[in-house]
Amino acid sequence: MFEVLGKRNLLRQRRSGNGPGNRSLVAALDVGTAKICCFISQIKEDGSLDVAGVGHQISRGTRTGAIVDMSAVESSIREVVQAAEEMAGETVETILVAAGGCQPHSRILRVELELGGHEVTSGDLESISTQSTGQHLLDPDRQVLHGVTVGYEIDGQRGISDPRGMRGEKLCAKVHVVSGARSNIQNLINCVSNCHLDVRKVIFGGYASGLASLVQDEIDLGTVCIDMGAGVTSISIFQDNAMVHSDSIPIGGWHVTSDIARGLTTSMRDAERLKTLFGSVLPGESDSQDMIDVPPLGERDASSPNHMPREALAEVVRPRLEETFELIRDRLAKVGFGDSRSMRVVLTGGASQLNGLRELASSTLGREVRLGGPPLIHGLAPSMRGPAFSTCIGLLIFAAREGLGRSPGETQNGRLNRIGYWIRDNF
Repeated sequence: MFEVLGKRNLLRQRRSGNGPGNRSLVAALDVGTAKICCFISQIKEDGSLDVAGVGHQISRGTRTGAIVDMSAVESSIREVVQAAEEMAGETVETILVAAGGCQPHSRILRVELELGGHEVTSGDLESISTQSTGQHLLDPDRQVLHGVTVGYEIDGQRGISDPRGMRGEKLCAKVHVVSGARSNIQNLINCVSNCHLDVRKVIFGGYASGLASLVQDEIDLGTVCIDMGAGVTSISIFQDNAMVHSDSIPIGGWHVTSDIARGLTTSMRDAERLKTLFGSVLPGESDSQDMIDVPPLGERDASSPNHMPREALAEVVRPRLEETFELIRDRLAKVGFGDSRSMRVVLTGGASQLNGLRELASSTLGREVRLGGPPLIHGLAPSMRGPAFSTCIGLLIFAAREGLGRSPGETQNGRLNRIGYWIRDNF
């Protein structure tokens, strides 16, 4: 206890030396199949980000994007949040959370509002948002995540991006409503709440990844962002500065690792190592001669591994990823984006880093494909700037865009309160 109090006093000293300044603070949490990470960032007056604290570790208690062991997930959340807090010298009580395995569903609604000739106000836009995201519009097992306006029109005039200040008789809005499986979302919220953190907002992980991985022209002109995680592949389509469709497929990098373990008869740990070191979708010219060591499953003596040509690994990896992109192609065609060949694709996420994946995606989807990752953000170490962290960084970008943050030092007792709650709950 004295050690905890000592750390707390140190954090107060560090905070008092910072001064308030023109900045606010936001915390983001991504609970994935492979890792759990927390970023704490300052949002400066100009909207730029300055990451102050990071915590991450291998995920426990999740499978294919869903929570299967709440106590394990809660323990991991506490550890990564505490690590980020200690690094930042701040405490957090509210946090933005990404939902990756929430089984997202998209629906476009047309909402109308009678104006009676008066000017459109911010209150009118809020009224439209409230109407479009009403829970009564969904099945009981679904929960609204987002209501993204994709276009306005006033008295038949279309293409209006911001109608505030305009006059007319009737305001119409097309709203993209994203919902998720209520049970999955509530389990995630409960895990965070049990760590004595308030969930500021739950955001579809694919939406956050798109915000981090796409440049503004791609968001405007039309782009499909494919976030390839360990357990789930998320799809988000952006056009005219808005997300217009969302989807996901319950296949990810973990399934590729499982295929390697089964196909080469080795452990999951060794299969992941082989995938990371030698994994490729397209075999190289010398892969039939290049040999790799594959530790046999269940053998205690690792000095006698099986020797296999590297091309054998590619033959195991390729079918699963071909299946993934074929499913994505079919999903895009089903919702009317199959013929949009000019709409490029951006791959991101930890599982997008396999050699040859961009070429396979391009040939299967019939589109131009590039590998994407988050932008450079001040305070973020180079090791945290890869596509595996796109979702968590996207949460911060979302917070900056929406003005979600608090003044540093707003709460002084956040972590001490959580320590007290933990003692109360466990003794």
